[in-house]
Amino acid sequence: MPRVLTNLLAVTALLITPFLCGVSIAQSRPSDQLQVAPPQMHRVESPPADWPAERLERRGDELRVQKAYLDSLDYYSAALEKRPKNAVLHNKIGITELQMQRFKNATDQFRHAIKSDKTYADAYNNLGVIYYLQKKYGKAVKQYSKALALRDDSASFHSNLGTAYFSKKDFQRAVLEYNHALQLDPDIFERTSQSGVAAQMSSPEDRAHYNYVLAKMYAGLGVNDRCLQYLRKALEDGYKGIDSVYKDAEFASLRKDPRFKELMSVRPTSIPE
Repeated sequence: MPRVLTNLLAVTALLITPFLCGVSIAQSRPSDQLQVAPPQMHRVESPPADWPAERLERRGDELRVQKAYLDSLDYYSAALEKRPKNAVLHNKIGITELQMQRFKNATDQFRHAIKSDKTYADAYNNLGVIYYLQKKYGKAVKQYSKALALRDDSASFHSNLGTAYFSKKDFQRAVLEYNHALQLDPDIFERTSQSGVAAQMSSPEDRAHYNYVLAKMYAGLGVNDRCLQYLRKALEDGYKGIDSVYKDAEFASLRKDPRFKELMSVRPTSIPE
């Protein structure tokens, strides 16, 4: 069946499904409604049979950036047919499946990548991400540790391992890994903390504690701007141990900063869940 017709049928099915299921669509304010994203659909033509694997892979990368995930999978799979058991391609397919929240498929692909190349650190790390998202923190720690054994200079791996330890309430090991990550990349938490890590914390208390830990680390490094940023987040999340800021040695220099005094005097109201 032509791909255009397949897409048309998919859209038609999406439109009639609410009526078949007896679901009524409320005519109320937009803020009162939940919007379900439409299913992924193919947007481009199928991979040309005469393209070499490298070109197919590059096109798959482009389509993944554009969030055309099904098309990206088509091109990666076509490349994999020409380069069987390629760890990098299996890993990219796994990432794409994960972005579509198809966790089992992603897990299978990361395992295929590891089987194809047991020294491929990214695949171990990405498998750890799957376990972390499933709240299997012990298994996540195991995979992140394997990744670090192969590539100890990755700030992301150390950050991921630290977050898995944090979720296990092993705060001492978490801080050690976070410190490793910061030494390798001072901007690591600017890219990761608000793009998913904090959101995965099981409770507001955990998020508040996480932000306080980052504030404390930045204070120890003398990076007061970022320290204050995370300290404010800890306050907004209602961190119960906030008075430790007056005792912890890392904050000694910050306590002289007028911005610190102002922040603590105002104490932002906790943001409700």
